[in-house]
Amino acid sequence: FTQTGNGLQPPPPLALIKVADDLFNIEGSGGNVAVYVTDEGAIVVDDKFERNHEEIVANIKKVTDKPVKYLINTHHHGDHSGGNAKMQGLGVEILLHKNARANMVRGKMPGITRIAFADETQVTLGGKEVIARHVGRGHTNGDAWVIFPALRLVHAGDIFSGKSVPLIDTSNGGSLLHISESLKKAHAGIKNVDTIINGHTPANTTWADLDEYANFTADLAEYGRAGLKAGKTPEQLAAEWKLPAKYTGYSAQVANMMGGL
Repeated sequence: FTQTGNGLQPPPPLALIKVADDLFNIEGSGGNVAVYVTDEGAIVVDDKFERNHEEIVANIKKVTDKPVKYLINTHHHGDHSGGNAKMQGLGVEILLHKNARANMVRGKMPGITRIAFADETQVTLGGKEVIARHVGRGHTNGDAWVIFPALRLVHAGDIFSGKSVPLIDTSNGGSLLHISESLKKAHAGIKNVDTIINGHTPANTTWADLDEYANFTADLAEYGRAGLKAGKTPEQLAAEWKLPAKYTGYSAQVANMMGGL
């Protein structure tokens, strides 16, 4: 709920957006939820907060009368995995990277999965394939790229946040020094992709945007390294940073993201 002049108001309803054939994005509140419809059930990516569970399920029922069979978490944060326990209660099998699972265990989070993967895993349902791949540290140490090969589309979670400074969760293995390397590996290693669903922004990012973002994070990390070498604090670096002119449409806010160095 949000505070207004008339008191507490309920949050706006989640939006169900068709992204491609048989693939939908549920936007609003927590992280983006991808729903891939097959003849044998749905494969879902992320599940927002626990409070969003019923509304997510209601939106899924708008596009399929089949149950959710598999859920893939892009990482462990509660705005992407908060509905895990309730999904498990529906019999959904949940998968995520082994580091993300370890982060959930350490944080005593609800909905810890039975299955985790190291570098890559694959789900095939109703003749449709989804691949989850880990290429390195970035937002956390357990970020997964979820690939829909037939649709030339990938759900990147929060390792690629769109045109904004990356949020680095250093307490869970995230690294500003490593994120550009991971982004470049993803761009080079994941083939035949046109469209990216980011963690929170609308699903209209292109594969070329990812290449630019990898360069953007590399420049940001280099700025941080040089500043630390010159004796400046992360707080000073954040306050002094100016968005390079070559990056148009980016958020200029850094806050204390230099702490990821």
